[in-house]
Amino acid sequence: MHELTIQTARRSHILDITRDVREAIAGEKGSAIVIYVPHTTAGVTINEHADPAVARDFESALERIVEDGWPWEHIEPGEENAPTHVRAALIGPSVVIPLRDDGSLALGTWQGIFFCEFDGPRDRSVCVAVLQ
Repeated sequence: MHELTIQTARRSHILDITRDVREAIAGEKGSAIVIYVPHTTAGVTINEHADPAVARDFESALERIVEDGWPWEHIEPGEENAPTHVRAALIGPSVVIPLRDDGSLALGTWQGIFFCEFDGPRDRSVCVAVLQ
C-alpha cells in the first residue's frame, strides 16, 4: 500500500490527485487500485479534471446542498463540523479504478481523481492499494 500526504488550504478544498496516484503506482501491475481516505470529514471522487472550475463548482455546490447554518446536533466546541461529516458521506471514502494491461489507470479522457476536503485546512492521508 502507498500512502499519499495531502495538504489542503481551505475548509472546502477539492484537489486533483491524479498525478500523485499515477506516480505512486508507477511500474506496478494488478487488476485495479483502491483509493481510500481514512477521514470522516474528507472523501475521494472521480470527475472531470480538464477544467479547474469543475472542482470549485463542487466545493460551492456541496456547501449549498449541506449548509453550515442548519440546527446541527453534533457540536464539538471549537470544531463546529457537523456539515463536513455529511458532505464527506455524500462523496464517499473510496473509489476503485481498473488498471489496463500496461498498468495505467483506466480513466476516461476527461476523468481525474479528486481528494475532497471539507474540514480544512489540514494535512491528510490517502491510501492507494494495487489489487492483484
